[in-house]
Formats: sequence, structure tokens, C-alpha cells
Amino acid sequence: MYNSETRQIRVTVMPVYIDERSAPEQGQYFWAYRVTIENRGDTTVQLVSRYWHIVDGTGHVEEVRGPGVVGEQPVLGPGDTFEYTSGCPLTTPSGFMRGSYTMTDGNGDEFEVAIPAFPLDLPDTRPVLN
Repeated sequence: MYNSETRQIRVTVMPVYIDERSAPEQGQYFWAYRVTIENRGDTTVQLVSRYWHIVDGTGHVEEVRGPGVVGEQPVLGPGDTFEYTSGCPLTTPSGFMRGSYTMTDGNGDEFEVAIPAFPLDLPDTRPVLN
């Protein structure tokens, strides 16, 4: 698991290689990742948008921006958590992801919450530094 905390918002990510959705002989590798967002603060927040920085094993960078996550813009009160699962295809057997969520607080002020960097490496292989 990979964790980070910004302004009492804790983000935990667990990546998993999905063999059934991958075709290495065709240069297709697929990872799922489960994200848990926990509001450890004492004010309600809302996740407004996401940003992902994805790097494959050759150093190719893809950036993804969009509203919410998995079609939702969850509101988290103090002590609340929100979990979702998404996925990432790559054309190489390794890579990594990192990113951020734009959140708003009860006053409507926006702030960024870091998503920890996490590797996308095949199981039982030596990790690659991308």
C-alpha cells in the first residue's frame, strides 16, 4: 500500500496487476488500483477533480485530468471514507503513477491533495526505476 496525507486527507492506493486483461505478447499490460480517501479532519470536503501523471517503462508520460472520480464527486464529512477502483493500461511491463485531487472545503476554498506515487510492475519481477 502507498499512502500520503495532505491537510488531514489521507489517500491510500493499492495497485494490482490484472493478468486476465493483459496480453504481454501484444504489448498490453493492465493494472487495477484501489483508492481509499479518508477525511481525518474536522471539516467537510468535496472531491472536485483529479489529475494523474502516468509514466511507462520507456519514460513516456501521459497526463489525465477530469471531474471527480469514477463519475462521482464525493462529499466526505469528518471521519468519512470513500473507496473506488479504477485501472490503467500500459504498453510496457512497468511504470508508475502519481497525481492529485482538487478538493473544496466548507468555505468553498480549493486545495490540492497529493496522491502518492506507486509502481506498476509485473508480479515476481524486479522493480524498474522509471
